[in-house]
Amino acid sequence: MLVRAADGTPLAWGAYSPQSQIAVRIWSFDPTTAIDPAFFRQRLTTALNFRATLQIGSTAYRLVNAESDGLPGVVVDRYGAFLVCQFLSAGAEFWKREIVTVLGELHPYAGIYERSDVDVRAKEGLTPTTGVLAGEPPPDQIEIEEAACRFAVDVRTGHKTGFYLDQRENRALAAHYTAGREVLNCFAYTGGFGVWALRGGARQVTNLDSSAPALELARQNMALNQFDPNQTEYLVGDAFQVLRTFRDARRAFDLIVLDPPKFAESQSQVERASRGYKDINLLAFKLLRPGGVLFTFSCSGAIAPDLFQKIVAGAALDAGREAHIVRRLTQAPDHPVALHFPEGEYLKGLVCQVSSQ
Repeated sequence: MLVRAADGTPLAWGAYSPQSQIAVRIWSFDPTTAIDPAFFRQRLTTALNFRATLQIGSTAYRLVNAESDGLPGVVVDRYGAFLVCQFLSAGAEFWKREIVTVLGELHPYAGIYERSDVDVRAKEGLTPTTGVLAGEPPPDQIEIEEAACRFAVDVRTGHKTGFYLDQRENRALAAHYTAGREVLNCFAYTGGFGVWALRGGARQVTNLDSSAPALELARQNMALNQFDPNQTEYLVGDAFQVLRTFRDARRAFDLIVLDPPKFAESQSQVERASRGYKDINLLAFKLLRPGGVLFTFSCSGAIAPDLFQKIVAGAALDAGREAHIVRRLTQAPDHPVALHFPEGEYLKGLVCQVSSQ
């Protein structure tokens, strides 16, 4: 639809979604632009050319990052020879076939698979959908390379499009802190941080997650990287409860990773989410040995970076630990943030080191 000012002056072209709280998502602020296959070819070409300038060092990465690539609601991830797409808005759904056709012409693929099975589609009046869009169906597992590490990924049913591609650089960074350390990897999923911890020389890694199938794939990923199985432990359980059990048992670790799922889906949930982040970080601080390191994250876009720092600071204070911020972390560069869309910076993280005293 053509968006006009109050006096009728054309302003932009956008996609109208009558059921969404965001009534219009803008395709172009140039009202003379035609929204057609040529438009999507230009936007996709720009996105792919940008990724070609990055030194990603992985066979899996994000090709299209929705609003930040000028394509609201369109996400495309590459896993080896397969492309996995999400169409999350009414406009993206309307133009899906044209987008897939152009994408296939611009990027080689064995298959293009859809993973539009996320809750946000309901807010757009859309139903969840998955399946092959072009080419071959993906295998049950796709093996990817992430610098020195290898991972088996389930793009059919795994979280997001199968793997947390946005944490790629943060996983590699964690390896610089793990030599000789005992590591607790909370919300471990398929063991990404755990694999990198062992690559960095960790003495022992405990992977904790609520999903037994995810931890089974984590076990496979450890074997895929030829690590000693005696160096790893796998615990199925609720992180909040398990960490309390560790606290009561006076179990301690040298490095802890907290990479929980999104606690706040909207502003109305920020207060409750803040309590959750405070609780889990407080427990982690209590479990760290003197001089220990905490990698802590929030992927809730509604939790601003300054608020997250205040939450973590309050957790350290209540735990009776003195800590310093060593690094501030965000999503990998193939998940760019457009200057006009600051909401795209959803992932924030802190590397905190507690006092050795």
